[in-house]
Amino acid sequence: MTTAHDRALTLKSLYEAPEILRVVNVWDAISTKVVSDLPDTKAIATAGHSIAASHGFADGQIPMEAMIAAVAEIVAATDLPVTADLDNGYDDPGETTRRAIGVGVVGANIEDRLVPLSEAVARVEASVKAAEAEGVHFQLNARADSFVLGRGRPIDEIVADAIERGRAYLDAGASLVFVPGPLDRGLTERLVAGIGDRKLSVIGLPGALPAAEYEALGVARISYGPLPQRVALRALRDLATDLYGGGVIPQDTPALN
Repeated sequence: MTTAHDRALTLKSLYEAPEILRVVNVWDAISTKVVSDLPDTKAIATAGHSIAASHGFADGQIPMEAMIAAVAEIVAATDLPVTADLDNGYDDPGETTRRAIGVGVVGANIEDRLVPLSEAVARVEASVKAAEAEGVHFQLNARADSFVLGRGRPIDEIVADAIERGRAYLDAGASLVFVPGPLDRGLTERLVAGIGDRKLSVIGLPGALPAAEYEALGVARISYGPLPQRVALRALRDLATDLYGGGVIPQDTPALN
C-alpha cells in the first residue's frame, strides 16, 4: 500500500509529465473501482457535481462533512492518487484541505466563483499553507470560473481575466489552473501562452478538442466532470426502459465482477 506522501509525488509527476493526464471523474466507491481497474488509469479525480447528485444535493450545495465522507470512501477504494473536487473550499479552504488530506486526498480542485481576485488568491494561499503544514505535496488545481460565470462579456475580457487569475493562483502556490469551458484551439493557445506551458487544466465537453490535441497545445490535464455519471445514468435509464418494456435482461448486458 502506497503512502499519501508517495501518492502526492506521483500526482505531481503526472502533472509535470509531457503527456496530458486524462482523468475520468468518479463519484463513489464502485465507480472508483471500475475506473481504477483500467490499465490506462493513472490517477482518480472526483466530480463534485456527481457526488452532490448522488446524495440528493444540487451542485455546490452538499455540506463539507458529507463531501469529505464521500471522498474518504473513494480514497479507500483505490491505491491510486486521488484529487478531489472540493467546490469552493467551503467557509475555510485551509480547514477543508486539511480535512481532505486527513482522509488521504493528495490534490484538489477549488473554484473561485469569480470572487474578487484578492479574496480568491487568499483562499488559494490558505489551501496551500494548510497542505504545507500537513507535510504533503498537495497538488492544487485552482479553478478560474472566467468562462463559466463570465458569459456575456467580450471574449477578450474573459480570456484576460482567466490569465490574470491563473497567474495569481500559480504565484500563490497552486500546481495547475483549471479553466473549464468550451475551449477551441485558438482559446487554448491563448490560455497556455498566458498561464504557462503544462500549467493549464481543461474539461472535456461535447465538441471539445481531443485530448491528444490539447496535449500538443501544452495542456497538462483533462477531466470530464459530471459527464461520466450522466452517461452511466442514461445507461441505467435505458436498461430500465428495456426491462419495463420486455421484462428480459438484454443478452449483452455485462456482468460486473
